[in-house]
Amino acid sequence: MQERNIGFVFQHYALFRHMTILENVSFGLKVRPRSTRPPAGEIRRRAMELLDLVQLSGLEKRYPSQLSGGQRQRVALARALAIEPAVLLLDEPFGALDAQVRRELRKWLREIHERTGHTTVFVTHDQEEALELADRLCVMSQGKIEQVGTPDTVYDTPSSPFVFGFIGESSELPVTVERGDVWLGDRPLGISSAEGQGPAKLFFRPHDIELVEGDAALRGVVATSRRVGGTRRVELELGGASHRVEIDLPFDHPAGERSQISFRPKRWTLFPAT
Repeated sequence: MQERNIGFVFQHYALFRHMTILENVSFGLKVRPRSTRPPAGEIRRRAMELLDLVQLSGLEKRYPSQLSGGQRQRVALARALAIEPAVLLLDEPFGALDAQVRRELRKWLREIHERTGHTTVFVTHDQEEALELADRLCVMSQGKIEQVGTPDTVYDTPSSPFVFGFIGESSELPVTVERGDVWLGDRPLGISSAEGQGPAKLFFRPHDIELVEGDAALRGVVATSRRVGGTRRVELELGGASHRVEIDLPFDHPAGERSQISFRPKRWTLFPAT
């Protein structure tokens, strides 16, 4: 990585335990060849500036064991930035941290990126993390690229069933398209498709539904219900429990266990059955 001028931040910090925080941040500059190594005073100045950037001023004499997980990861980032990398590679850097710290560091990292302008490759399995941080997403499965685009494009117009199911929460139903109408078994869903004919897979997200009355709808029995922030996430059994989907309702909706709910997706995507 040194020869290619790439800054690397690992999931488990990889800090030098026997070095102080200042020495860790300075390391990449100190091991440069003599011809490109800055003077000692310049190295210290740059390291102190970076510690201020990552909000760790005053901790330069401490050792990694004296810091929290979030602080150690900020030290690791400062160390990677110290060499002024052409590309910054972050390999699941927040994977070992709890949810609250992850949220705080995502916001902080986005601010750092906007201030420094470094080209950054961020590897993560956390979809929320990817959507919040990325300017451009690359979704991969088994070593193959499934889709590349902006977060909005990938989320709103997924190019494959894998991408739809991986980026954001979703439900899937096996349906049939007949003369432009979409059916689940012998029940019309009240939605139309101008493309395709025959077996297909219907994908929709829990929040993209509307409650309706009448025969042209999905109708299910409440299996479970739980509070999720300002909404209620309800799992429904469709067709005698042969299918299960999740929908979001207002948190004060009186949906009780085994009660019936009829709904229709407002936004959905159809993919050919394979």
